[in-house]
Amino acid sequence: MPNSDSTRPHLLDSLDESLSAWAAERGAPAYRARQVKKWLFEKRAADWEAMTDLPKALRADLAERLRLWTATIAKHTRAEDGTEKLLLTLADGGQIECVLLRDVGRRTICISTQVGCGMGCVFCASGLGGVERNLSAGEIVEQMLQLQRLLAPEERLSHIVVMGMGEPLANLDRLLAALEYARRRDGLAISSRRITISTVGLPPAIDRLARHEQHYRLAISLHAPNDELRNRLVPVNKNIGIDAILAAADRYFAISGRRLTFEYVLLADVNDGPEHARQLGRLLAGREALVNVIPYNPVAGLPYRTPTAERREAFRGILESAGVRVKFRHRKGSRIDAACGQLRRSQLAGSVQAADFA
Repeated sequence: MPNSDSTRPHLLDSLDESLSAWAAERGAPAYRARQVKKWLFEKRAADWEAMTDLPKALRADLAERLRLWTATIAKHTRAEDGTEKLLLTLADGGQIECVLLRDVGRRTICISTQVGCGMGCVFCASGLGGVERNLSAGEIVEQMLQLQRLLAPEERLSHIVVMGMGEPLANLDRLLAALEYARRRDGLAISSRRITISTVGLPPAIDRLARHEQHYRLAISLHAPNDELRNRLVPVNKNIGIDAILAAADRYFAISGRRLTFEYVLLADVNDGPEHARQLGRLLAGREALVNVIPYNPVAGLPYRTPTAERREAFRGILESAGVRVKFRHRKGSRIDAACGQLRRSQLAGSVQAADFA
């Protein structure tokens, strides 16, 4: 088989099938495939040569037939709080971001599902250039493994949030295939209860996710308590509406039993007023849900600002008085462009500036 990146299949796109086909063709025992998976998911191998309990001839044959990695690390940034971010350049030149977050007792990774995003949220860096394409299942799994390799030997991944670049439910088939390897015992062995999928709210896809045999946690990126404001902030809402999204979320909860999360990016003087908090409280009161309030992380070139501490606390107080569970997300990695799409955008801007001065 020609040893060319353009002709060799990506192992992670169909891991079980590729390894089974290779073992059958090569006449290798089935346990060799299990060894490869253990090296990838448990021992964090960097390449085929690291898989030292495979005979050298088998390692060479695997390297000849299958690509292990398709992305290269274009930039790796670290923050003082332990957050690390990778900007990955894909085989076709597209770029995506993924993040490792360290908290007490937790090691969480945030992964992307698309190059860019087509949802058009006006405050988000990811969607400024629109969506280029969906990621393959292998490209999604590769992010998980690349981030896991940043951990110290004694550290273990505990949680996954699908909150990076792209709308996950617009690439649901490939995402679900990738998450199988996240949760399986011969994969990363992360419980489906510790995997969260974030969406702007696509009701047909939410219903389809509810019918899936594995019930992951669902987070709805709401960002506004009424359709008039949400239509401005999340343009796709014009074709959906908050009522339809909440109805789909309620159906998901009824089937899965998983508590819902509603994400709300707090924008100074846009959606952070007392009237917004009261409307949001009325909207979500009585639901088994958590509101995850995210003070805005400013993006260069966009006009939005972070609310003051006083506005944030007033917003929290009104929601809590309405009986709504509230959590304010601590901004991590702000000095390394850790918010979704920021690092990719800063790199693109840097390339433009360099070209301008060449």
